[in-house]
Amino acid sequence: MTATDERPGAPVVPLGLPLVGGSHTRTAGHGTAGLETTEAERSERLAAVREGRVGSVHSWELVTAVDGPGTRLTVFLSGCPLRCLYCHNPDTMQMRRGTDVTADEILARVARYRGVFTATGGGLTISGGEPLMQPAFVRRLVRGAATMDVPVAIDTSGYLGAQLDDATLDDVSLVLLDVKSGDPETYRRVTGRELAPTLEFSRRLAARGTRLWIRFVLVPGLTDDPANVAAVADHVASLGPAVERVEVLPFHQMGRDKWAELGLRYELEDTEPPTPEATEAVRDVFRARGLTTH
Repeated sequence: MTATDERPGAPVVPLGLPLVGGSHTRTAGHGTAGLETTEAERSERLAAVREGRVGSVHSWELVTAVDGPGTRLTVFLSGCPLRCLYCHNPDTMQMRRGTDVTADEILARVARYRGVFTATGGGLTISGGEPLMQPAFVRRLVRGAATMDVPVAIDTSGYLGAQLDDATLDDVSLVLLDVKSGDPETYRRVTGRELAPTLEFSRRLAARGTRLWIRFVLVPGLTDDPANVAAVADHVASLGPAVERVEVLPFHQMGRDKWAELGLRYELEDTEPPTPEATEAVRDVFRARGLTTH
């Protein structure tokens, strides 16, 4: 599914009360309740999508200390080119499962929370799915938030990093980059895609001095091979001072039921989460390279 999918425009709903709080084990946000939606003719919708005025949104949340510093308004966009075996939000994979929402409506909500962002050092986080499946929509959100002096973070796998132009990156204060593997074969096994674009994007960000928070999901029997962990750690360390922190996130089974509900085969049905000791040992691999790791 691409950003120019020719499905008819779906009705878009208003953005209601958010969930305040959150943790690394929470699933994607709690719907698009409250976001004003539009019904447009197909040609009008396609034009709006190409211009970034309308995007396919899965959900949103108001969260603290999860998707960047401070309190964040996190918007989860629909659509992703990866098919991660451990994805806990498989309902974000297809753009057609989202709701058409205008950029102006999201930016109006950002404006409403400016005081909270200022007080907490927070801002807007654009997540997914993979937000860079909708680059025009992301560009419009980033530029709009920047005009309000609201910091913007983008949560991405980096696979579509080439979609993000330098002018947009100039207005991005932080990139939350998911480095899912350091070994090309493991990466292909995890995601169905190639590793190289993520590595290339990370180097581009580091060369620009863009702040980076790296995320690595530890999955027993899949990403926990010592050679793979070392390859991730070595690459991240090579990015230098742009990397502010690394988050080693233990695999969990909170998304298992969603795979069943969507009629999708879930390959990690019998995979147990890593022990706290195993997770801490992997964190120590990153720390040994001088990386601040959580």
